[in-house]
Amino acid sequence: MDRDDFIIRVYCLVCEHYQVIQRTYRLRQGGFAPALSDEEVITIEVCGEYFKCGTDKDIFDYFRAHYQHFFPRLTDRTLFVRQAANLWRVKAEIQRRLTIVSGQAADPVQIIDTLPLPVCVYTRSPRDRCFKPDADYGYCAAKEMLYYGFKLGLRIARSGMITHFPLLPARPHDIQLLDDLLEGFTGLVPADKGFIDAFRQALLAERHGIIVITAPRRGMTTPHSPALLKVCAHIRKCVETVGSHLTERFAVTRIRAHDLWHFQHRLIRKILAHTVGVFLNLQLGRPPLDLDGLVTA
Repeated sequence: MDRDDFIIRVYCLVCEHYQVIQRTYRLRQGGFAPALSDEEVITIEVCGEYFKCGTDKDIFDYFRAHYQHFFPRLTDRTLFVRQAANLWRVKAEIQRRLTIVSGQAADPVQIIDTLPLPVCVYTRSPRDRCFKPDADYGYCAAKEMLYYGFKLGLRIARSGMITHFPLLPARPHDIQLLDDLLEGFTGLVPADKGFIDAFRQALLAERHGIIVITAPRRGMTTPHSPALLKVCAHIRKCVETVGSHLTERFAVTRIRAHDLWHFQHRLIRKILAHTVGVFLNLQLGRPPLDLDGLVTA
């Protein structure tokens, strides 16, 4: 599909789920109606993120320049940015509904991982005052990177759709964050070697029916068969692809904000944009993680 068709599809999708959310939650207490509808604002944000417009200014400028005929009331950037930030809960709820409607939230096999989220360059971190005391120093072994910020927890279905994305502290080791990543889930969980902990894994299996499968380190024994380990290693590649999407296309590691609230709202819309892309691919019978080929022009 071309960009016009993509925007229309996203708008219809947002309208469908927004109406359900509106019947469940009271979104506004009163006052004048905004110039742009909430559905239009969310559509602009999702499509802007997919088109690699990483900031509020870039998204506004792109749609003002190229899609004024679609959104004639898009005239004031300040009002657009404020309305977009206030809709963070709606966007999170739409993302959750998409995982349920698509059936991906009920997938009995879901992969977990974490992704570093720096909030500023490392040399500036001692002077940073925006995220204290929430942000902290962390280390990403996969990228051999010291950073200052947070961790993004990822739990994804086998299709690649993100089903859970808690914002986690950067300092603790991944194994200490296992409960946050597995909240509300029961089933099989392929994970990398950073989640090896025989005691915790036995406890999760006994109390919650969660079986965490990790590749053994050299010299370790494992109760799992080589065939199961091979399948899980293959499945785990999906979370690496999703992490690459979030880092490169959606630029989650380059979010710049002055407070945690704005940081989280921008993070949520990037996750929603990724989920919408996977959802549309599933609807069209395409490879779920082929986001580049979803829009051809």
